[in-house]
Amino acid sequence: MTRVLVVEDDPQLVRALVINMRARQYGVDAAPDGTTALRLAAARRPDVVLLDLGLPDMDGVDVIRALRGWTRVPILVLSARRSSDEKAAALDAGADDYLTKPFGMGELLARLRAAVRRTEEVPLAPGTTVVTTDGFVVDLSAKRATRGGRDVPLTPTEWHLLEILVTNPGRLISRKHLLQEVWGAGRHSGTDHLRVHMARLRRKLEPDPAHPRHLITEPGTGYRFER
Repeated sequence: MTRVLVVEDDPQLVRALVINMRARQYGVDAAPDGTTALRLAAARRPDVVLLDLGLPDMDGVDVIRALRGWTRVPILVLSARRSSDEKAAALDAGADDYLTKPFGMGELLARLRAAVRRTEEVPLAPGTTVVTTDGFVVDLSAKRATRGGRDVPLTPTEWHLLEILVTNPGRLISRKHLLQEVWGAGRHSGTDHLRVHMARLRRKLEPDPAHPRHLITEPGTGYRFER
């Protein structure tokens, strides 16, 4: 059973989320504040975290940073904060997706399913195991990236993006395709999400993120991986 941790201080919204997810066979724990959320995350080890940013005891971005200190669990932000800077702050801290309140339950459940899919094993192409560049190494079987011999911690979303790109060397992957593959077929927006996650990948993997050699942007179209 997929276990979800809901971090939200609005009792009515929590009740609606719990009812809808349990009806679809998800296991659900709920936390009304950041302190309880961090305790439950350590004790229950959820498969996905749904996180409000406006918590009574701490900012949700600080909860994201605390979780990212020890886990790669997918984090889906549910927030009334709408500005691009606030969304970027959550994504930069390590969130995998961002849904603005008010939202439809159907869209939330679709995003939740996409988050779960990102953590599942994906069959590899025959003979594709390790991809090596002069800056970093990607072990697809172990789901591990290293740079200078040291592990590079990646979120599930960052890993999924990297996996798609490195298994298609030299091929232009459109933004639309990446959004559909990583965030779900129903996603019609979210290029800001994609841009932020790609920028994070470059900071983690490229020797000079401002002048990437391997994770290349094709302006207006998409991205390409070059060895």
